Formats: sequence, structure tokens, C-alpha cells
Amino acid sequence: MKEIINQNTHQKQISIIIPTLNEADNIQSTINSTKSSKNIEIIVVDGGSKDKTLLIVKSLGAKIVISPPGRANQMNMGAMVASGEILLFLHGDTRLPTNFDKMIRKTLAKPGIVAGAFALQINSPHWGLRLVEFGVKWRCNLLKMPYGDQAIFMTKDVFQKVGNFPEIPIMEDFEMIRKLKHLGKIYLLSTPVITSPRRWLKKGILQTTILNQIIIIAYLLGISPHQIRNWYSSSKL
Repeated sequence: MKEIINQNTHQKQISIIIPTLNEADNIQSTINSTKSSKNIEIIVVDGGSKDKTLLIVKSLGAKIVISPPGRANQMNMGAMVASGEILLFLHGDTRLPTNFDKMIRKTLAKPGIVAGAFALQINSPHWGLRLVEFGVKWRCNLLKMPYGDQAIFMTKDVFQKVGNFPEIPIMEDFEMIRKLKHLGKIYLLSTPVITSPRRWLKKGILQTTILNQIIIIAYLLGISPHQIRNWYSSSKL
């Protein structure tokens, strides 16, 4: 059935699931970005942080779940313990916009919409990252393919219907979106989340952009996600 209609979405609780691994530098601002919202719960699923991530999370009153490492595994575990009817998957280095909760509920109340995500803003003045943002906007408008750093959201019913995130070491968000597109439409909000520039700055903006495209092509060609992950980790591009 293509169309899934969510009634009374504006009343539904949102469970914000944040997978973390050594996010002490970012997690406080991430959680603080949720403070103006209503009827939410925050679930931090930690994959073995060695820094002060858990101390910070505990001080902010968020629920903590301990999990084996791996973003897909952590997000699935968070979804399993979530009490909300709506699930929002948020990276530990990404801040939500004001009124995100209203935007999410309004989006999921639209007929035929099974999931959504936000636009992307990278927290750096570097001009090269404006090009990256433009590329993300173009990809989303043309292909309706948001990635995990855009804070993907859906109802818990839809999440269970698609069978959770595939527990692979890379491209779990890409595969989830592909599965969601078989159920219905994915809505892209024009309001951005704000994410850390660290992964682009670590290897270089151009190098990271090229590497990301190579990874997608390799995945579509059927190369093992484990092999892609190992190659990505060791790449000096």
C-alpha cells in the first residue's frame, strides 16, 4: 500500500535517537537544540565513548542506552526502546532548528508522506562548503535522497514496516531511504539542520566530496559495505 496516512500526528510524541561515539565536543549543543520543543524524549545510544560524552548526556537528563558500536545498530536499539510514535534520527554533531517538532508533525500529517528530512547547513564559513550544501540541495530536489546528517524522521510504524536500518558498517542511511521510497513519498524541508564541518575538513572538502561519490558508486556496484568501510577508513584521498 503506497499511501500511509497518519492521523492526529500533531499530538504524537517524538523520540529523538542520537547515536554517539566520543561526541563530548558536540553533544551538549545537539541536545540543547531540542529544548524549545514539546512532547519529546531524547535517547542517546552510546557505542563505547572514552571521553566525557556520557557525563555530559547524564547532566542534561537524556536517556542513555549502551550499545555495541555501529551507527545502524545503535539507531535500531534506540528505536526499540523509544516510546514515541515518531522517530527522529539525529547525528551527535548536528543541531536542530527552532520549531523542528512542529515541522516534523506537520510533514508526517501530509497524505502519502512516509518520511522526511531537513536541508543541510554546514557550520563553517568556508566557500567550498557552500558548494557542498548546494550539491546536497540539488541531490535532494532531484532524487529525493537525503542522508543521515539531515536528521531523517518517520513514524515508528513506518520504521518497523521497512525493517529497521540494515546493520551494515556504512551506507545504512542510503539503504533506508531506498526502502522508504518503496512505501511512499519522502518530504524535504527547506529549513536546515546545522552540522559540524569536521568530516569535510579532516580529509579536505574536495577529497571528501569525491570519496563520497566513489563510495556510492562502489555500493551500487555491489561491493561489500565492510570492504567499502575498510577502504574509507584507510583512504588518504
